[in-house]
Amino acid sequence: MSTVIDIHPHVIASDTKRYPPSPLSGEQSGWSRERPVSFERMIAAMDEARVAKAALVQASTCYGHDNSYIADAVAARPGRFTGVFSVDVLQRDAPERIDYWTSKGLSGLRVFIAGHTAAAKDTRLDDRRSFPAWERAGKAGIPVCVQLRADGLPQLAAMLERFPRVRVVLDHMARPIIDDGPPYAAAASLFSLARYGNLYLKLSAHNVRESRAGKAMPESFFARVVREFGASRVAWGSNFPASEGSLPGLLAEARSALAALPNRDRDWIFFRTAQSLYPALAGP
Repeated sequence: MSTVIDIHPHVIASDTKRYPPSPLSGEQSGWSRERPVSFERMIAAMDEARVAKAALVQASTCYGHDNSYIADAVAARPGRFTGVFSVDVLQRDAPERIDYWTSKGLSGLRVFIAGHTAAAKDTRLDDRRSFPAWERAGKAGIPVCVQLRADGLPQLAAMLERFPRVRVVLDHMARPIIDDGPPYAAAASLFSLARYGNLYLKLSAHNVRESRAGKAMPESFFARVVREFGASRVAWGSNFPASEGSLPGLLAEARSALAALPNRDRDWIFFRTAQSLYPALAGP
């Protein structure tokens, strides 16, 4: 069985005094309250699922821009983890904050526009105030994970054009509408972005489950994704524990959904693309 790297798990500390919740919108997500997983429990889940390494993603709906817990997790287990941190990219000190968190061993930036709770009303990805932060991420050579929905894709296209050297990872593939089935005309706005070579797709439990809804089929949908973007620009992320289910279960669902793809493509999706985005995750 091939190596597996997870680029979208979240960790939540059990010690709320040392790591107090400070969600972006002021409203903590239900999953982070009801089924939190500490980094120690994440290691145990990874061992059970045979996931070699992970890029822990800041739980924006629990900790906002305070990345202390994932930084401490990476410091404790650098052989298993790297981290994707969040800063307020609209603030003047954003470039300095990026430098600070990368100095702590974190190796990706997250820009959170929409998810379990709204980040902020009327927030735009292409706000000019964010440009210095994007420039600093480009200079640092770190990928930028973006979480938004389909109506934000034109803003994403603008940023991909403005920052062609910044590798952008689209969380949950922006949750495209695919229940219309092949040829997936409702997802045209996503597929149109394949022309940007600096855009990568994060294939998560949301996409796996939605690929079986309505007239969609995982075999046809993921074949189309790979045909448009190439497997070397697609990487798997569990979304554990935000998505319900165990880590072994979420991985099994993904393996089943991608079973029709050639082995080489699955290797890219399950670990090679992750290693290309986060060199800290390469190696044994």
